[in-house]
Amino acid sequence: MAYDASTLPDVSGLTVGIIGGTGDQGRGLAYRFARAGQTVLIGSRSAERAAESAAEIAALPGIPTGGSVTGAANDEVARRSDVVIIAVPWDGHAATVAALAEPLAGRIVIDCVNPLGFDKQGPYALTVAEGSAVQQAAALLPDSRVCAAFNHVSAPLLADPEIDRIDLDVLICTEDRELVDIVGALAARIPGMRGIYAGRLRNAHQIEAFTANLIAINKRYKAHAGIRVTDI
Repeated sequence: MAYDASTLPDVSGLTVGIIGGTGDQGRGLAYRFARAGQTVLIGSRSAERAAESAAEIAALPGIPTGGSVTGAANDEVARRSDVVIIAVPWDGHAATVAALAEPLAGRIVIDCVNPLGFDKQGPYALTVAEGSAVQQAAALLPDSRVCAAFNHVSAPLLADPEIDRIDLDVLICTEDRELVDIVGALAARIPGMRGIYAGRLRNAHQIEAFTANLIAINKRYKAHAGIRVTDI
């Protein structure tokens, strides 16, 4: 079946929370969703830092008049959001996610964390006991609806107000097929993006690891490469 954006659900009324919303990836996603008209909550361990980051994003070009970007502590963001994106550094992933298990119960959780290490030869994929970052999140959040998505979206492109379209596909891994359409609809709120089902959670590890290859591509070609799936 070919990709058909017209069949996607209306997600414009969903509140999107971003845990790690003060980092580059989190800020970039927050900006794009706010620019598309979503209500966005920026989460951080520090409510003050989250509020500062939200104010900076709200002042960027392209945010609709009356748009809503606010900041709060991670726990409050988890409770107030319909969809929560985990965009924290890998070394703090397990502790952050575990601490939010109760407020994230019943929520849609999108994990976009890539477990990578860096040495003199460049980036490389780390071994994760659970198999991948998203599988770790799923194990820690038994009462949440968990998927992997937005792993390969360039933070500099997200953050650049002069870029109107980001032409790439967002690969979605999940056990919950209904999430594919919901997360795909969120991706489609950003002009140029498509959400594509890419398998169950057990297939997420190579998607997370492939970010190391994209970093190498970007370094070699001075680019901000993404992924586009052909023939759908």
